[in-house]
Amino acid sequence: MKRRSFLQSLGAGSVALAAPASAGAASAPPPMKITRLRFYHNPASRPMINQSFHIVTIETDQGITGVGEGGSQDTIEQCGAMIIGEDPSRIEHLWQMMFRGYFYPPGREKLHSLGAIDLALWDIKGKALGVPVYELLGGLSRDHLECYSTGFPGKGSLKETARACIEAGFRAYRHGVAEPPPEGSFNPRQMVRKTFEECLQIREGVGKEGDWAIDYHTRLDLPDAIRLSTLLEPLEPYFAEDLVRSENPGIYRELRKQVKLPLAVGEQFGSKWDINELIEQHLIDYARVSLPNVGGITEFMKIAALCETHYVGLIPHFTGPVSEAALVHACGVFSGPVLMEILGDGSRRERHLPEVYDFRQGKMWPNRRPGLGVTLDAKPLQLVAEITERSRPIPMFHRPDGSITNW
Repeated sequence: MKRRSFLQSLGAGSVALAAPASAGAASAPPPMKITRLRFYHNPASRPMINQSFHIVTIETDQGITGVGEGGSQDTIEQCGAMIIGEDPSRIEHLWQMMFRGYFYPPGREKLHSLGAIDLALWDIKGKALGVPVYELLGGLSRDHLECYSTGFPGKGSLKETARACIEAGFRAYRHGVAEPPPEGSFNPRQMVRKTFEECLQIREGVGKEGDWAIDYHTRLDLPDAIRLSTLLEPLEPYFAEDLVRSENPGIYRELRKQVKLPLAVGEQFGSKWDINELIEQHLIDYARVSLPNVGGITEFMKIAALCETHYVGLIPHFTGPVSEAALVHACGVFSGPVLMEILGDGSRRERHLPEVYDFRQGKMWPNRRPGLGVTLDAKPLQLVAEITERSRPIPMFHRPDGSITNW
C-alpha cells in the first residue's frame, strides 16, 4: 500500500483549502467595483446616532450586495461617497480612506457610520468567496459563544428572575445600579444601599453555579463607585461595568488601586485610541467595545489583538441585530474569554431580517451562511438615501508603495 500524502490524511475539505495557487486563482471572485450605497431608516431603531439600528447596503457591479447596520444619513453619505468605484475587497484600504478622508479624525458618531459600511464590506467579501466571515478572520476558536442577559423578562422577584435566566442557559444575569422612583432625585448613597440589597437577592438566585454582573451606568461619582464595589466584592460578580463617567479613562488608574472587582469598560468608546491605554496598562479586565461603534470588524479585530496581548477579555455591548451577528464572527475567532450581551431572553426578531444570528439555549451559535449570514428584506424599511456619485473633499496622499498617509 502506498503511503498516504499529508494532504490526503487531512481529508477532502482541508485539501480544498490547501490547493495550489493556480486552482485558487480559478475559484477567486472576479474583480468588483462599488456602484451604489443605500441607507434605510429602521423605524424600530433607537433615536441615538451612535446606537442606531439603521441599515446600509453596498452594491457591486458583480451583483453581490453587502449588508451593514448603524450610523446616520449625513455621515453615511460622507463616508459612502468616498468609496464609489473602489474595489470592495480592499477593506483596510477603504477604512483608512474613510477615516482620514476629511482630514480630522471622525468622532464617535461618524465612526458608527464608518463601522456600518465596514460590516457591509466584510459581508460582500464573505459572499464573494462563499464562506462565513469568521473563516476570513482565521477560523473559529470556540464552538459557541456564551451570553448574558440584559433585561431578562421578570419572573417574580429579583431572585426568581435571576434563577430563571440561568435556567434558560445564560451564563450570567445582568443588573444595574438602582434607579430612583419617577420624578425622584438620584441620591447616590441611598442608591448604593438599595443596589447592594438587590444584588444579595440576585446572588442567591443565580446560585453557586450561576453568574451575575452589574452595570454602574456611569451614574456614580468616584467615592460612591468605590463604596459599592467594596460592598459587592463578597458577592463575586462576573464583572462591574462603567463605574464612572467615560470622558477621562485615566481615572481607572485610581479605581484599579481601590477596586478588586473585574472591570469591564468601553461601551461608550470608539476606535482603538480610546481604549488602548486601559488595555496596555492592565487597568481593565474586559473590553466592552462593540460593533459598529469602533469602526467595524476591521478596527474591532485590532482591539481584540491588543486585548489578547494583555490578557483582557471581550464583553461587547449589544447594539443592533446585524451587528450582533457580526460579533459572532469577530468574537468567535478570539482566543481569550468572551461573553456576549443579549437583550431580554433573545426571542425578539425583526421583520426586515428573516435570517440574522442563531441564538438558542442562552448561547450564540456560528453558522455556515456566507458573509455575515444575514438576509435582508428591505420592504419594512424606508429608503432615505442613495449614494452613486464619488466625492473626495481633500487630496489623498500616498506613500511610494501606495498606502495612504494624511494630507
